[in-house]
Amino acid sequence: MRLAAAGDSLLSPDVTRKVINAYAERGTGTGKPHPNLGGLTERELEILRWVATGLANDEIGERLYISPATVRTHVGKLLSKLGARDRAGLVAIAYRSGLDIPEA
Repeated sequence: MRLAAAGDSLLSPDVTRKVINAYAERGTGTGKPHPNLGGLTERELEILRWVATGLANDEIGERLYISPATVRTHVGKLLSKLGARDRAGLVAIAYRSGLDIPEA
């Protein structure tokens, strides 16, 4: 419950990455952007791309040189702005929208 409250993944990062990679290999991205992507800041888009890699907040923060708390704040804003229920929803939005996902 602590992980979920902190906005972290409920699965281990390794399992999350495997699920994301399997999803990505299916080629399910439509390339049709989510209607609310235009309302995101550049930083929010960057965070969304990193969330789609399956990394935890700490790992994203390390890569972007920001604190995990800042990552959590951005993830919360993304959930609200995109109407996603959880991180998995954000991942689906990123892939369906055809966003360029960085290599974790």
